[in-house]
Order: sequence, then C-alpha cells, then structure tokens
Amino acid sequence: MDQQTHFGFDTVEESQKAGRVAGVFHSVAHNYDVMNDVMSGGMHRLWKRFTLGTAGVRAGQKVLDIAGGTGDLARGWAKQVGATGEVWLTDINSSMLTVGRDRLLDEGVVLPVALADAEKLPFPDRYFDVVSVAFGLRNMTHKDIALAEMCRVLKPGGKLLVLEFSKVWAPMKPVYDLYSFKALPLMGKLIAKDADSYRYLAESIRMHPDQATLKQMMLDAGFGKVDYHNLTGGVVALHKGWKF
Repeated sequence: MDQQTHFGFDTVEESQKAGRVAGVFHSVAHNYDVMNDVMSGGMHRLWKRFTLGTAGVRAGQKVLDIAGGTGDLARGWAKQVGATGEVWLTDINSSMLTVGRDRLLDEGVVLPVALADAEKLPFPDRYFDVVSVAFGLRNMTHKDIALAEMCRVLKPGGKLLVLEFSKVWAPMKPVYDLYSFKALPLMGKLIAKDADSYRYLAESIRMHPDQATLKQMMLDAGFGKVDYHNLTGGVVALHKGWKF
C-alpha cells in the first residue's frame, strides 16, 4: 500500500503528490513573478537579495539552483561566479523551467538548464560549491531524501542555502493567517484566474517544518553545521548548512 503524505491540508498517497504539485505550478508558471510581487508586496525580492548577499559565493565557483523556477537566484549566482564559474538552473516542473530559461535568455544570461528531481539529482558527488533552493523544499514529497541529495552533490566545505516560508512570530499569526487564507486565494482568482493553486500554496506553508525542525532535518541529512536567520518576523527563514 502506498504511503500517505500531505498536499496542503489534504492527505494523499505519496505517488499522487508530485503530480498534484506539478499541476499547481504548470497552472501558475506564467503569472508566477507577477503574483510573487503582489502577494509579498515585493518582499520576495529582498529575501532573495539577502540570500545572494550573505552566501559568500566567489568567482569561479560551481552553484546548483534547485527548484529555480523563473531564475531569480540563478541570475544572481551567475553574476557572482563570473565567466569562470558554473551555474545550473534546475526545476522538476517543465513549465516553470521554460519560463525561467526564456526569461534569462531574453536578458542575455545563458546558463545550463536541467529538468531535475531534487530527490534524484543528476549530478556527481562532491561537484558543487553551493546549492540553493528558494521556496521549493516545502513542495517536495520526501524532504529528507532531497536534503541528503543536496549534501551528496556538495564538495566538502560546501554550503546549502534553503530560503523558505517558516513559522511566524506569534503576535503576527492572526493577521498572517487572515491574509494567507482569505486574501491570497482572492488575489489568485482575480490575477491568475486560479484560486485553488494559491490556496494550496498557503496551506503548504503551514505544513512545512518550522525553523528548528528543518535545522535538525538538515543535520540528519549529513550537514555538519546548520544556522538559520529569520526574515520579516519568521514569515521566511534562510537556513544555511555546511558540509564538513
């Protein structure tokens, strides 16, 4: 019998989750950037800028961006590693990856692109200096397997950066919940003509491990040290894991 997992607040068979998540992102791909700006009031750009600024990526390094979607982090990594470096933009969703690839090409940024499942990364051991995943980990069926794969492809001394929605500061919770479960689906309906996908996104945030739990999951996956930094009152957290 198939194991069960969550899809937002629903319980589904594990074999069904990837397909249902794929349906969400096929649906939202072409409105993804517009909706991100509207939903976060542009804050997602600041969260990503913080990630890029604090990563310590150097010229000539190799960086893997997982669930890279429309390419915000990949673009930043490409600037940092320069002509001697290597940045891979990957995503499991072909619609998101196509939008990201085309957007970067339109800007004159040419990067290797791969359709890749984070639970079965098509890269050799100890290849990358840095791995990043922004707002993608919570959609993965087996987060422990994905984190172990990210550790596997990192060089010793390499670093994983996980930027993800997390557990908000308690006094903010009532307003945050009202916004998430009322305003987000309404904006999804009005702007993207898709309320259900944005309802799922709000629910998936609540089902994602909190800061301390994700830190322990990263340690269990093989990282020797893990720190995290809360952003915007814990709406988002940036976890950093070092492979020893």
